[in-house]
Amino acid sequence: MWDCDMETTSLVRNRYWVLRHGMSVSNERGLIVSSMENGRRAEFQLVAEGVKQAKLAGELFLKALMENNIPLENVRICYSPFSRTTHTAKVIASRLNLPFDGPQCKCFAWALLMVELAAARGRSLDFAGQAMEDLKERFLGPSLELKSHDEHPEIRALDAIATDPFMGPEGGESIDDVASRVTNAMTAMESEFQGCAVLIVSHGGPLQVLQSILNAVKQHPASSSDGDLASKLQVVRVPSILSQHRKFALLMGELRPLI
Repeated sequence: MWDCDMETTSLVRNRYWVLRHGMSVSNERGLIVSSMENGRRAEFQLVAEGVKQAKLAGELFLKALMENNIPLENVRICYSPFSRTTHTAKVIASRLNLPFDGPQCKCFAWALLMVELAAARGRSLDFAGQAMEDLKERFLGPSLELKSHDEHPEIRALDAIATDPFMGPEGGESIDDVASRVTNAMTAMESEFQGCAVLIVSHGGPLQVLQSILNAVKQHPASSSDGDLASKLQVVRVPSILSQHRKFALLMGELRPLI
């Protein structure tokens, strides 16, 4: 566990900010790149405008740290493994003068190593190291992958099912599927860090869902007063809350305090 010795809230043990990645090649081309296989490809990282957006976000995050008297050694950056989010996280780390290959940025890389070592010794640590992957983009299914937003009218059908968080596109994830993943991510970060300033670099959809359920927990403390954070987040994973996720939309490269 990383103990950063910083004042936090009663709900969580750390301070969190969210950042949507900067404009990427896929954004510029209007392509859907939502699978892990394609998302990791370097050809879909940030374009020049996206790098500019990430640099500005880095400046704003540094300003927020200074205003809250948070030293850089207390910062942890957790990011989706997609190339556009990894590229964004690298730009942020560079602005903060943090080594991207160090433990503050690849915050779960060491956990993956521990999983491998445990497996070699005949033990299981299946929980550790999942948080980064849980921050990945919402998978919209194979039929829409690498398709153009403009040329395929079936993409607009996603709006029709947005109000039903338990329904997803064929072969893809529902909003509730994403809620399950970001709940796992928050649980993992809360388990590994204490008193840290955590920057979550992810995608528009997952960050909308994360904000939606955390806001519900904050707004309805009586209904989620018992149990750990995972239990509280589970309580608010209901249609009336999940269907409101788009109210928490982020622009590309937008930084926002989470909790």
